[in-house]
Amino acid sequence: MLLDQEYMNLALTLAESAKGQTSPNPMVGAVVVKDGRIIGTGAHLKAGEAHAEVHALNMAGDEARGATIYVTLEPCSHYGRTPPCAKRIIDSGIKRVIVAVVDSNPDVGGKGIQMLQEAGIDVEVGLCEKEAIELNHAFFHFIKKRRPYVTLKTASTLDGKTATVAGESKWITGNDARADGHRLRHQHDAILVGVGTVLADNPSLTARLDRGEGRHPLRVILDSNLRTPVDALMVTDQLAETLIFTLKTAPVELEKRLTKAGITIIRLTKMNLDHVLDELGRRQVQTLLVEGGAEVHGSFVKERCVNEVVQYLAPKLLGGRTASPVVGGEGIPRIHDALNFSIHSVTQLGEDLRIISKVRGE
Repeated sequence: MLLDQEYMNLALTLAESAKGQTSPNPMVGAVVVKDGRIIGTGAHLKAGEAHAEVHALNMAGDEARGATIYVTLEPCSHYGRTPPCAKRIIDSGIKRVIVAVVDSNPDVGGKGIQMLQEAGIDVEVGLCEKEAIELNHAFFHFIKKRRPYVTLKTASTLDGKTATVAGESKWITGNDARADGHRLRHQHDAILVGVGTVLADNPSLTARLDRGEGRHPLRVILDSNLRTPVDALMVTDQLAETLIFTLKTAPVELEKRLTKAGITIIRLTKMNLDHVLDELGRRQVQTLLVEGGAEVHGSFVKERCVNEVVQYLAPKLLGGRTASPVVGGEGIPRIHDALNFSIHSVTQLGEDLRIISKVRGE
């Protein structure tokens, strides 16, 4: 049992190595073992490309016959952009399959396990299940809700300020925390800000990693009256797709100018976050990173549209009644109605802290 767990832990590590690359597919790792030797390993690297099981079985070759394969997620049983992995496992002559968690995708949902069992393969389910669910928590959330898993990212001083009373915000946190923030962007399908952030900071919202450019997320702007300038970086840099949610009452002429520049405009009767998230879900956005200002953060908190908070906390004090807070807006009047979180991890990054909290019950 201890050896089984070690092999599954390796499969989980392999799966996580591709974080930010596989959407809309889940992260999956696989390890093939025979006579106490690892003879094949694999991870799913990108949607549309070979799955983890295929990579691992290709490495194992003919030795896979009679071996055991450890997989972090139930092997698929249907033809999608790639053939079913369950059939590939059967054809390889694998004798035993250890699965961490059943795939909640209705296209799979136990069918892969059934296919393996009907072929006479010994299948065991549930080893490291908790870890496997945590690994793909955003994928499982999306399958269930059909809308993105929302992470609120903040960077503030110890007293919760994101800028001075004069509006100065560069830089509250240090290099290590800012680099980690870019890693977060790389790992998300989309990143969202309000037009106030566009006007104040003119950000590009791209992912810049130590080793070069990362995977740039879809950029989303909440802009009720289409105040986004045509010469804003997110309009002109052509580095990633940009989507603007606006109201039906916004000027048509401004829409024409932005559309001509390559921006997608979506008009809403009301700037309702449920409508925004539903639309992003229809566009297969599984993970959304919110990097807005205080008012946007306040809206997400008020409408209870937050699943996780990643908070970078700098050892500084700024004070000031008018200094920008992390969360603004109308606020929640009663403690009883507060969004409650569980602290998931606390990590020191240089002089700063990164605190990851998740909504209880997620």
